[in-house]
Amino acid sequence: MTLTQDAAAFRTPSASVGHQASLIVHGKDRTGIVAAVSAVLSAHEANIVSLDQYSDPADGGFFQRTVFSLDGLKAVLPQLENDLRERLSDGFDLEIALRDMSIPKRVAIFASKADHCLLDLLWRHRRGELPVTVAMVISNHTDTAAEVRSFGIPFFHVPSPAGPDKSAAEAEHLKLLRGNVDFVVLARYMQILSGDFIRELGVPIINIHHSFLPAFIGAGPYAKAKERGVKLIGATAHYVTEDLDEGPIIEQDVVRVSHAQTVAELQRRGADVERAVLSRAVLWHSEDRVIRDRNHAIVFA
Repeated sequence: MTLTQDAAAFRTPSASVGHQASLIVHGKDRTGIVAAVSAVLSAHEANIVSLDQYSDPADGGFFQRTVFSLDGLKAVLPQLENDLRERLSDGFDLEIALRDMSIPKRVAIFASKADHCLLDLLWRHRRGELPVTVAMVISNHTDTAAEVRSFGIPFFHVPSPAGPDKSAAEAEHLKLLRGNVDFVVLARYMQILSGDFIRELGVPIINIHHSFLPAFIGAGPYAKAKERGVKLIGATAHYVTEDLDEGPIIEQDVVRVSHAQTVAELQRRGADVERAVLSRAVLWHSEDRVIRDRNHAIVFA
């Protein structure tokens, strides 16, 4: 399947979220931020639906997520953003991000041979549980092609050659992704992305690691966990950075195991945790519930 054949699929509209928008504000904490934001929204006759705020006592960081409704949102949004920036530039050291939530984020899913996380995301999307548009699935294997296409999702096979040089495959990835996606999910994509690729792509990348990081980093975590005799196994969803498996953590979960369970049984139980953790991370990111701050993630779940 070619990019030209599937181009229309990238523009397929998803279910809307009425006349709602999300507003993310973060920076240095000081008195009056919440009042200033609320005053601008009130001046535009916006109705605040929810407001979550966190102030970090250690370093003075401020984080706020506001969801509001407003009639004629699309027409008003540019002026509202200008007013917010003007008001918050007066003595406040803050960054803001404003988004119309009726326009779902576009996501590309990367996968290899393991299909449990991939198919779980596609199933949840079809049921309306994930407010995203799945632009495409890219895999270095063809094992999941038929199942992905049965969901009506474009599938692209981009082989990944053996060895450390993945530049040719990554060049193909960039051709498919540029301008077509707002973020990428690695659903057990068993390849390491280069720093050049991460920088050139320029959108957030979410990975699921089949281990409770920072324990058992790298390959074969369940075998390592069995050898160590752990009583808990888990999974970690995090943003991808150039430092392998060390990006900001979005979500983690664990399940209790015993000495009697085999590596295969640990993998089966771990797969259940992986699905749940990754789906929550994707949902929270798609709803603007995650604010990245250096190597941390503030999550308003």
